[in-house]
Amino acid sequence: MNIAIPEILTQRAADLKHYYEAHYPSLASLAEPCFLNTIQTTVKQLEDGSYFVITGDIPAMWLRDSAAQVKPYVQYANGSPELQQILEGIIAKQAACVCIDPYANAFNESASGVGAKDDTLLDTRVWERKYEVDSLCAPLYLSYEYWKTTGKTSIFSMTFYDMLRKIHSLFTLEQNHKHSSYYFRRTGCPHSDTLPWRGMGRPVNVTGMTWSGFRPSDDTCKFGYLIPSNMMAKVALGYGREILEIVYRDNDLAQKYADLAEEIYWGIEDYGIVRHPKYGDIYAYETDGFGNYNLMDDANSPSLLAMPYLGYCGKNDMRYQNTRRFILSADNPYYVEGKLAKGVGSPHTPAGHVWPIGIVMQALTSDSREEILSCLDMLSKTHAGTNFMHESFDPNRPENFTREWFAWANTLFAQLLNTLMDNHFFN
Repeated sequence: MNIAIPEILTQRAADLKHYYEAHYPSLASLAEPCFLNTIQTTVKQLEDGSYFVITGDIPAMWLRDSAAQVKPYVQYANGSPELQQILEGIIAKQAACVCIDPYANAFNESASGVGAKDDTLLDTRVWERKYEVDSLCAPLYLSYEYWKTTGKTSIFSMTFYDMLRKIHSLFTLEQNHKHSSYYFRRTGCPHSDTLPWRGMGRPVNVTGMTWSGFRPSDDTCKFGYLIPSNMMAKVALGYGREILEIVYRDNDLAQKYADLAEEIYWGIEDYGIVRHPKYGDIYAYETDGFGNYNLMDDANSPSLLAMPYLGYCGKNDMRYQNTRRFILSADNPYYVEGKLAKGVGSPHTPAGHVWPIGIVMQALTSDSREEILSCLDMLSKTHAGTNFMHESFDPNRPENFTREWFAWANTLFAQLLNTLMDNHFFN
């Protein structure tokens, strides 16, 4: 069922367009369609009254993507009961999905059984069961921001409370993956689409961090402790603790959230930092806790580049700045430079491709006017005349891109435009 677009969003989209017509004309034609892309094309109300958000060209609801897609709309919720209804419906759907299977990353509209047919414990309501730590963090980020923006606690239902309990249980269990029964095997696919070691993943040491099978790109982790996802978990657990204390008045579970957040934090700080000969102390992308590290970054968020955006640290944090210099250099195996753009790519897409999400995140985490303008220039020149962002593109031939319809990239880009406008960047 198609939804009516709340007037407050159409008005904001028009304001964005007019602002960039005056201040950055080459981006003006992108402002309105990118800002509205999620609400126009990916959000629908189902027959039972609930709300469902697809990613774009894939007809399933990813927990991570759906939260990121609607995030730029939250700040306008106070001015629109219609938008409140939509956002509250999405939050409720996310909680219900986690309660179906907290290991799943993507869900179907109904118990249709469509989607991947992998060797794992599949529910017919699940599209895919790749366990990704950030999938459980995303609903907490979205609901916490909505609560802080509107002051409304009606979103915190008993289903939401059940989700909070499941998140704590799973994160705690996966602090020692040897005790987990989770497995995932896919056949006839690239090795990045399935877990090694009979579907259990490579062995890991106990560190305090929580294990993840897959990255936010949906590619398998090389080493099971994915540092940026654990950073996101540390922050999300803080949000959950506050909700449990203030709304549910469950001080016992709130304390468990606080203790787990601290354990994860010290796991990151004790096991996730590497002394680099060129950059000094930097965060690894992944580690197994046995002294093996994967030094890289992927454009998908949570990423190391996104640490301040995720709320893990400030932009000027020394280790973040060291890590950022590594990420935005040829020493990061997935950093790409071309004639029209340079930035972070991903092993998930063709070699030599840059991700708009990576360029946008670079701008969102920068205090440098020159760097932000450089990012805007690259984005304005590489959308191949479509007026939309894509998943990735060839920085020498931007008409070679992946995913024509990728709503997360569009609304993250719109969030950047929004932020710059709110901060009077061009005035």
